[in-house]
Amino acid sequence: MLIIADSGSTKTSWCLLADDGSQQLFSTQGINPFQQTESEICDVLQSELLPQLPPQGFVDSTLEIYFYGAGCTPEASPKVASALRTVISADAQVEVQSDMLGAARGLCGRKSGIVAILGTGSNSCYYDGEHIVKNVSPLGFILGDEGSGAYIGKRLVGDVLKQQLPADICALFFQETELTAPTIIQRTYRESFPNRFLASLSPFCARHRDNDAVRALLIDCFRQFFLRNISAYEGSTVHFVGSVGYYYQQEIQAAASTLGYTIGNVLKEPLQGLIAYHS
Repeated sequence: MLIIADSGSTKTSWCLLADDGSQQLFSTQGINPFQQTESEICDVLQSELLPQLPPQGFVDSTLEIYFYGAGCTPEASPKVASALRTVISADAQVEVQSDMLGAARGLCGRKSGIVAILGTGSNSCYYDGEHIVKNVSPLGFILGDEGSGAYIGKRLVGDVLKQQLPADICALFFQETELTAPTIIQRTYRESFPNRFLASLSPFCARHRDNDAVRALLIDCFRQFFLRNISAYEGSTVHFVGSVGYYYQQEIQAAASTLGYTIGNVLKEPLQGLIAYHS
């Protein structure tokens, strides 16, 4: 029996794959060992994952767990592995890898290619069909994460507060989000998970993408992603995964065409590709 997980900073998608090939899909909040302690990860697994798993547990079944997640660096991954064994099964075979490798396996399988994640955060790599052989550090939403939901949200609120967008768009922003400038500052600089807060503002751009100024903002965000990340890899076809990559395909294509790139496979989530990879 397999448990396969794909975790971003906001949500974790899970699949319980039985020996007969049947699938059970469910989700929990995001798990990120760079931002959470092992105890906090255990709390999420205990309260949100465990109730969705078979009540009898996995005593009579060999269990393999493949967890792919944001923040799962070689240094941080053992926290996730330990939490999974503590909460689910001490005897489980556990493999914890980066969300980048998960995206590569989900998009490309065992073929090579340039892979990009655009979700709450962003990341990219060149994948040789087995390993990630080159990776430009995303640097997080403060120093990098170009093209991500958090980056788009950061650009949006900065342009609104500095009145760089048309007055009607700025007014709509405050009306639709019911935010104020002090609240934005508070949630960005003084509360937990500011990246999630900023990413939650990206849908405003999706709703108003027909506005020339908003469309220009989006295309520039994605141009910066190509220029500062993808240009480091050899090749012109880029595969995308993530909610931002999925919902902003039109603007990504516009940015890509100005720089000579083409768009390959696009998935909202890599989970189905990972199920196929591990089956």
